[in-house]
Amino acid sequence: MSGNTRYDVVLTDGMVIDGTGAPRKAADVGIRAGRIAAIGDLKQAEATRKIAVADRIVAPGFIDVHTHDDGALVETPHMDFKATQGVTTVVCGNCGVSAAPFPKDKKGGSVVGLVARVPGIMSESFGEYIAKVEAAKPAINGAFMVGHSTLRQGFMADTERAATAKEIDVMARKLDESLAQGAIGMSSGTFYPPAAHATADEIAEIAKPLGARGAVYTAHIRDEGDRVTDSLNEVFDVGRRAGARTIVSHHKCTGSRNHGRTRETLALFDKVMARQDIGLDVYPYIAGSTILRVDRMMDSARVLITWSETMPEHAGRDLDDIAKDLGTDRVGAAKRLLPGGAIYFMMSEEDVRRILAYPHAMIGSDGIPGDAHPHPRLWGTFPRVLGHYCRDLKVMSLEEAIRRMTGLPAKNFNLRDRGEIRVGAHADLVVFDEATIMDRATFERPIQASAGIDHVIVNGIEILSKGQDTGARPGMALRRAG
Repeated sequence: MSGNTRYDVVLTDGMVIDGTGAPRKAADVGIRAGRIAAIGDLKQAEATRKIAVADRIVAPGFIDVHTHDDGALVETPHMDFKATQGVTTVVCGNCGVSAAPFPKDKKGGSVVGLVARVPGIMSESFGEYIAKVEAAKPAINGAFMVGHSTLRQGFMADTERAATAKEIDVMARKLDESLAQGAIGMSSGTFYPPAAHATADEIAEIAKPLGARGAVYTAHIRDEGDRVTDSLNEVFDVGRRAGARTIVSHHKCTGSRNHGRTRETLALFDKVMARQDIGLDVYPYIAGSTILRVDRMMDSARVLITWSETMPEHAGRDLDDIAKDLGTDRVGAAKRLLPGGAIYFMMSEEDVRRILAYPHAMIGSDGIPGDAHPHPRLWGTFPRVLGHYCRDLKVMSLEEAIRRMTGLPAKNFNLRDRGEIRVGAHADLVVFDEATIMDRATFERPIQASAGIDHVIVNGIEILSKGQDTGARPGMALRRAG
């Protein structure tokens, strides 16, 4: 490689894993004007800054495909809980909940609270919301979906029923307008009350603009327990009818009587994948986290409270301990804590490893930034996969794990020129120590940065240098391509 061209940044002596699944290779990486300009021997090249990364892995920045960071990008634009993991892009608007489009005269309720704890985030139009993100200048990139539950809460008088034909037409038009303004797709969450009464017909009709515009459909399925296969088939049917690539969110089988059923569900994914464009994501923990629901108590070996409006002093405590102090049982304590959030221990480690090993499974954190005592996945998901599951347990190779954090998500969510180290791609990069990378966040102490992440670069600008925040905020709102 010629040394006659000047670069803004050159990473020297690193081991490049490019995000395609190809074997690692020793190479320097040159960055110019926010893009990768050269890969090879750049030792003699001129550069404004050279960063020595010997004995380190240089990978594409991680793409967190399942987040609820819609509000966080505006409220906490430094995004340290993601940047310190090596995440350079977050996909927001999951589980049917998004910050737009939502009428100003409507109230959101506890589900919309997943993404907007501070007034002013909810926006009447998708374009208005993206403008808020851009004005906040976040450190990392965001890509955004429209939530089906947000549409229901915004444009239906009563969500305790199926939508009428007129309401469906209004919601489909709002989705289409949002796609035209840059949304990358639509998500649904029939598990949650605002969409529990929605039929597959309703969702498929609303989702039709997705197929016409080449956008994606993601779904928190109706039941991840006893009716998991029926619920998966419902989502696949909606995606087929909409003509959209379909992604199943945080795939799992919950409740002890369903442990081991991932053999069945992954076989179903294989079968459907042969005829339809589908995918899935997973997080590397045996516990999930969402709003506090009394009907979740019996499926969980343990319940940990993440926040409570009525009794905030109990955030971070075990529900059984709270119940004992209150002189009641789990259900009685949960009712007194509402509205609130909780962590539910309801999956098996065997199932988690089986899904992680599945070659089509992407990685998503599903963390909730506003929780007083969050699930450790908010801070630790990606280093946990790379350290615990790749290096220590050898569930997959490092090259394969990185592909499923970078190249595969970029393809599935149509994030053009992201997710790979190649000339012309956006310079979203992470540099880490393969030997020491590891999550530090625990269920007891969840707000802790991970170990082993040295440098994080977003759009050619370093946001983390030698593990320290640089203060730079070069993130972009990534609009739907095409």
